[in-house]
Amino acid sequence: MNVSTLVTEPQPVARENGKPVFAVLGAGSWGTALSMQLMRAGNDVVLWDWDREHIASIGAIRCNEKFLPDFPLDDGLRAEPDLQAAVSGANEILVVVPSHAFVGVLEQIKPWLRPGQGIAWACKGLEPGTGQFLHEPAMRLFGEERPLAVVTGPSFAREVAANLPTAITVAGTESGYCERIARALHGGNFRAYTSDDILGAELGGSVKNVLAVATGICDGMGLGNNARAALITRGLVEMMRLGRVLGARDQTLTGLTGMGDLVLTCTGDLSRNRRLGLALGAGQAVDEAVAEIGQVVEGVKTALEVRRLARRHKVEMPIAEEVYSVLHEGRDPYESVRDLLSREQKQEAV
Repeated sequence: MNVSTLVTEPQPVARENGKPVFAVLGAGSWGTALSMQLMRAGNDVVLWDWDREHIASIGAIRCNEKFLPDFPLDDGLRAEPDLQAAVSGANEILVVVPSHAFVGVLEQIKPWLRPGQGIAWACKGLEPGTGQFLHEPAMRLFGEERPLAVVTGPSFAREVAANLPTAITVAGTESGYCERIARALHGGNFRAYTSDDILGAELGGSVKNVLAVATGICDGMGLGNNARAALITRGLVEMMRLGRVLGARDQTLTGLTGMGDLVLTCTGDLSRNRRLGLALGAGQAVDEAVAEIGQVVEGVKTALEVRRLARRHKVEMPIAEEVYSVLHEGRDPYESVRDLLSREQKQEAV
């Protein structure tokens, strides 16, 4: 078979060397980068995307020209335009779509899953309209019949594609399943840890996007390194306040999926959320800045859901509240900064 030919029929679900076949659902920058790492670690990968023209291009030129143009793909990676074929021919499923599309993808693939087959995802956000963490609608759909896991932590797609050192966490509902997914990803410059605190891992991966917008605004306004450090530190406090109410562990939120991801997203200019904040701090409008970035900026929708979650549980999150006001109520970032700085003096506490 020509490796550039698009797959139209389900493929065998195991390689001769015993390594699994992964169906990676979503051919954005992160889905593509994780596919590259899975291939490096010895797995087979079928990469699917709902944009048939995009996935056909990947299959033909062996590169994700749209999102990762500088990184050629392994000849063994199979580009697949048919979702059923991708899922039916795989041992493992890894969903890598924007968080607002997550539930829709699960609903589509549900009829094609084999008994006991797990669902892993590398999406960071909350379900729109409900504020639920993504494992919650997944449990609603599957009950306890399937193991679930999130792949999360401080990781930029471009750096993973470039095979630069990276450490992530696989957090899920069953330790054996988490170990299996982590082993499949682990290798070379990519280190995968495991955790059973799926709520904490998802909370960190969601809230950090909102805080990265705040830090970008701060830097876009030229407020200096002191202000950035204060925002990141107090942002972590807000994350931990919410986490304690919801039942997440402090250890999780001070680890890779909390503080680690927060620091990366707040300080690295590869972060879309930080770049949005930089544009807003420089005076650009929200819609204009998002359009210029050209990819989904998870912090926009997540800010709405984090605010709803904080208010529901009566958790004080002033930074997240101001980010919501700027993104969804058109508030001037300068007014938000002024109000944050004029808050009453008090003892530092989590």
